[in-house]
Amino acid sequence: MSISLDGFVAGPGQDRENPLGVGGRDVHLWHLGEITDPADVTARDWLMRPRGAYVMGRNMFGPVRGAWDEDWRGWWGDEPPYHAPVYVLTHHARDPIELEGGTSFHFVTDGFYAAFAQATAAADGRGVDIAGGASTVRQALAAGVVDELVLDIAPVLLGAGERLFDDVGDLRLTPVETLHSQHATHIRYRIEH
Repeated sequence: MSISLDGFVAGPGQDRENPLGVGGRDVHLWHLGEITDPADVTARDWLMRPRGAYVMGRNMFGPVRGAWDEDWRGWWGDEPPYHAPVYVLTHHARDPIELEGGTSFHFVTDGFYAAFAQATAAADGRGVDIAGGASTVRQALAAGVVDELVLDIAPVLLGAGERLFDDVGDLRLTPVETLHSQHATHIRYRIEH
């Protein structure tokens, strides 16, 4: 998860023009565009390694709020980078969307635990990734289902937006690997349960 020095994973004012919020793109520069620094390449490989399934929040899926009144299919175009089932937390039911490359979006209205259970079943032992955003990761941390957390800490201050660690309780992280580039410090943590 890319995060600013002051703890935000997205800036304020997320919309179609600013999918990561105002200033939020700067937090993600380490993996956007051409990546040449070996630390960023390794961190990108951590990020993009195949998983069996994903869980994400509706805010990460797109800017549409309320009932599904348009044909939004995600930020990623016809072939999203997931190549596996993705379970999207939402309060509004919607039929699944099948896209190229093996990505399918399933919309879950029964909360985080239901989405995680469906993702675990679909993953068939291959691992479930909590893709984001901040609220979904907080729910996963509070549920105790996260074994490893990778933070890509960008040298950016956002001042406002979506915080990652608000209300997660007593969280104990042990660093197991650290990489540095001019764009981010990448830290892989083991979570002590």
